[in-house]
Amino acid sequence: MSGVFERLKQYARSPQGRRTIEQVRRTAADPRRRAQAQRLFGKLRARRSASGM
Repeated sequence: MSGVFERLKQYARSPQGRRTIEQVRRTAADPRRRAQAQRLFGKLRARRSASGM
């Protein structure tokens, strides 16, 4: 499992990873996108609790 985290760290340090992180930060700061994500996570939580997990 640590190999996966190593690869994620390497990606995050790469130029492409930095661009991706910055794009995600900008998207997360947008109130409309934030509300959209909260609705999605709410649906996922409801599905998970309904399945008995």
